[in-house]
Amino acid sequence: MKKKKVIALIGVIVVVAALGGTGYYFRYEIGEFAGEKFENIRDMIPFLNPGNSDDKVYVEKVSKVMNTYTGASNRYNGVVETQDSYEVNVDSSRTIEEILVEEGDTVEEGQKLVTYDASELEMQVKQAKLEVESINNDIDNSKKKIARLNEQLSKTQDEDDKFDLTTEIQSEQNSIEQTEFDLESKNLEIEKLEKQIEESAVVSKQSGVVKEINENGMDSNGNNAAFMTILQEGEYRIKGSIDEQNVWMVTEGTPVVIRSRVDNSQTWKGTLAKLDTENVEKDDSDNSYGGSDSAVSSTKYPFYVELESAEGLLLGQHVYIEMDEGQEEEKEGLWLYSSYVVEDETGTYVWAANEKNRLEKRYVELGEFDEELGEYEILSGLTEDDYITWPMAGLYEGVATVTNMDEVDYSSPLYNQDGTEMLEEDFYYDTEMLEDEYDYDMEDEFYYDTEMLEEMDLINERQKNAEEEDAEVEE
Repeated sequence: MKKKKVIALIGVIVVVAALGGTGYYFRYEIGEFAGEKFENIRDMIPFLNPGNSDDKVYVEKVSKVMNTYTGASNRYNGVVETQDSYEVNVDSSRTIEEILVEEGDTVEEGQKLVTYDASELEMQVKQAKLEVESINNDIDNSKKKIARLNEQLSKTQDEDDKFDLTTEIQSEQNSIEQTEFDLESKNLEIEKLEKQIEESAVVSKQSGVVKEINENGMDSNGNNAAFMTILQEGEYRIKGSIDEQNVWMVTEGTPVVIRSRVDNSQTWKGTLAKLDTENVEKDDSDNSYGGSDSAVSSTKYPFYVELESAEGLLLGQHVYIEMDEGQEEEKEGLWLYSSYVVEDETGTYVWAANEKNRLEKRYVELGEFDEELGEYEILSGLTEDDYITWPMAGLYEGVATVTNMDEVDYSSPLYNQDGTEMLEEDFYYDTEMLEDEYDYDMEDEFYYDTEMLEEMDLINERQKNAEEEDAEVEE
């Protein structure tokens, strides 16, 4: 025969039934049995349910349950940035003297961002100017020589001397032309050097905010990056990122909700405008529990959200990005997640705490069903002030309910069901015998004698009459 542990308190009820009309005894003795008070014997049925007296179930207020949506299942980190940004690059052949701004600084158009070390250029300019001076002296000397030769040429009558003087004059003129060319080249070199000196400061092309500075040309993840990135002033957008395992969950054109990280109730609306699968971001982080010497590298893709309105957002502000599933829509009436709703042969119910802080099946009337959010409209049977629990396997009527999760013993059999574990009480019953002699519900682990219940109703009636008689005597 199959054996199973239960709290075998039916004998108590049988004793009460044997007492017949002793309603006085029930009210003042049996009514306080085992530390519990009952208005009638039928209310003792859940208490006689064969569960563990140490079992406790955590319950939450309905109003709280329906306001705990966080979007955690489809929530991503994001940051507020401008619609456009531009990169500031530096001349790798030059030495940087000073970086004049920091990340997060607001800059104006034309403002200096970086200065180069111009000391070497200045020395080159000085050297070039000395060379120009020397060239000019050579030209002057050649011109003076030509003047003397021309004077000699005008005075001589000898044809051979005239030929020699003329040849020497032409040679000096050619020398002057070559020297003037060198002079022009040297002046261009000086002009270029002086321009480099003037451009020894990199300036901002537009007003904006310095987003990041990568002095070594690499970002924090080791990827090649611009020396500096500046977010331009203008319309804001939200930049998020998603890993390669979940990239299929986002689609361009999807409505999204932007939620403040500081105030969960502050939100903005937008649309996922772009998923950038070409610009891959590498994320090297330690994802192991408790830390590890090895890092796990994952691929992430940036995506961008266009906002309906950016009022109240700050540039660089960190936010949450949630796919818009209607979580911000306010509905009239009471709506409850479908996972809390259970159906049996009697009807539809939720597990709720009664006025004695005991769990009971609270039958409710359902209205509409919201497929997107998975919520039922509750027309009757439940209020926002009631306390309910999620319908896990093994729940039974009569178990104690608590609102402090720390009071729950999660090591109890209720939370560790393997189908064979026995309860702690020392009472057993034969299931085949119970099926013959009692109405027995194996699923709820509860049984009762139908004839005994009829006797209970009789006792309750007698109790009610006794109370009325006592009231008349007092009057």
